[in-house]
Amino acid sequence: MNFLRIVGVLLLIAGTASLVAGGFSYTKDSTVVKLGPLELSARQKEEVKLPVWLGVGAIAVGGVLLLVGGRKR
Repeated sequence: MNFLRIVGVLLLIAGTASLVAGGFSYTKDSTVVKLGPLELSARQKEEVKLPVWLGVGAIAVGGVLLLVGGRKR
């Protein structure tokens, strides 16, 4: 398997995962107030939405790379 086919497969997997999941979330710790030895911190849940065009584009480019990578020169 050559490099283009491997990248194509990875893009197909990533594009499909992005369409299925729709995004991801993570928790961010931040210091709200720091007054001498006292420290007040807060946790915020951040959410990142992945656009549909990104997943579709990754699938399309991955498919093209699979087709191009499979040809013999």
